[in-house]
Amino acid sequence: MGQLLMTVFLSTLTPKFYFALTVTSSFISGLIFVFEWWHFRKYGTSFIEQVSVSHLRPLIGGVENSPPAPAAFSAGENEANRQNMPECKMWRNPLNLFRGAEYSRYMWVTGKEPLTYYDMNLSAQDHQNFFTCDTDALRPSDTVMQKAWRERNPQARIKAAYQALELNNDCATAYVLLAEEEATTIVDAERYFKQALKAGELIYRRSQNCHSQSPQHEAQLRRDTNVLVYVKRRLAMCARKLGRIRESVKMMRDLMKEFPLLSMLNIHENLLEALLELQAYADVQAVLAKYDDISLPKSAAICYTAALLKARAVSERFSPETAFKRGLSTAEINAVEAIHRAVEFNPHVPKYLLEMKSLVLPPEHILKRGDSEAVAYAFFHLQHWKRIEGALHLLHCTWEGTFRMIPYPLEKGHLFYPYPSCTETADRELLPTFHEVSVYPQKELPFFIHFTAGLCSCSAMLALLTHQFPELMVVFAKAVNTLDSQLIVQSLLVKIEGERGSAFLLF
Repeated sequence: MGQLLMTVFLSTLTPKFYFALTVTSSFISGLIFVFEWWHFRKYGTSFIEQVSVSHLRPLIGGVENSPPAPAAFSAGENEANRQNMPECKMWRNPLNLFRGAEYSRYMWVTGKEPLTYYDMNLSAQDHQNFFTCDTDALRPSDTVMQKAWRERNPQARIKAAYQALELNNDCATAYVLLAEEEATTIVDAERYFKQALKAGELIYRRSQNCHSQSPQHEAQLRRDTNVLVYVKRRLAMCARKLGRIRESVKMMRDLMKEFPLLSMLNIHENLLEALLELQAYADVQAVLAKYDDISLPKSAAICYTAALLKARAVSERFSPETAFKRGLSTAEINAVEAIHRAVEFNPHVPKYLLEMKSLVLPPEHILKRGDSEAVAYAFFHLQHWKRIEGALHLLHCTWEGTFRMIPYPLEKGHLFYPYPSCTETADRELLPTFHEVSVYPQKELPFFIHFTAGLCSCSAMLALLTHQFPELMVVFAKAVNTLDSQLIVQSLLVKIEGERGSAFLLF
């Protein structure tokens, strides 16, 4: 009887009804999809999932054993986390290349500008802070160089440097500018820096003798100290690039002993890279023990070098299948934890080390924990990971698991402060336009966003088909409903027969 009534009801429905039904369902599912997407973009979680977990599960007697989602924090806690989160600070790249000998050569060969205007503008500000002071007006050559550092045109800067040398042949900053921008080879840059070192040491000794006379003389001593440290550091980098690595290591060690308070320049990162080239892993560990301290700012060079040394102890014999069967040894656990720590600090690095993403020339400034820092680190350290057999394989087997351990690092961090949300914008200004900036975290879309998108698409397609082929879609809908009714009747008959059989057996 019920089946007969259903058949009569379906036979009275017109194509307009089916069209109105599909359009209405498409509209409602579209609204749900838009709201789900807005809620996910704003709060990082699915609204339907959150409501079902928070309100529906307790009503039907479910017990919530899993921890609350990160987005379920109160507004006050989120605001407190944002206030505690450090701002995106640009750091001078400790391993930045030479403009004339390396960056310009890249531009001549490829026709692409490797440095952005924003990056070069930050360098211009650094040069003015490092290489100028209030007493420059007393010396004509320094007055010219003060203007040179503010020039935007490279040729104008080079011309001003020669003018300063005509006024004073011992103008150290003029030699620095020529070494950075006019020299087309590292050999030429080293020659200019040696001249700058000779002039800089002379001026530095003079400033030491009279620095206590007035605040202006103290400022001049700070400037001359900056020039001397900068020149010695770049000379050490020239020696490193020209293959004189042991000489470079000695120069860096002497510089760190002579000026121990200038740790903010991160000369130890230059030293780490040179020691890795020498494969002096015991010396690398000694440098890490000194600078990988809780009170010092971290960097990708520190975290990933520590992970590399831990991986070196186990990577040659590491096998995921064997480790799964027997469990991880203590050394393997230490290596995995070190990789997790490094990936949590900067999650962009593994794709460059595993060559899943192409490298570009590193910028002159980096954003710690950002893509720019990852590019700068991998550009120089990829060869050191390749040299240790199995290190990249261990990294590949380990790093993706970190993302499952830290699903939403924007809201929380296990070993470091929460991952900053400003890295993408800053990296796009630091890295060239032809480089695809790595973005993290890219949250996976919740299931209900996929479900509502699919529901909206299917209902919209049905509405379109019903509008174009009304008679055919009506026949299809009636056939589907008839098939459903028959299946229901058959299941009821099977159930009745089963109950009769049970009653017969009991009798």
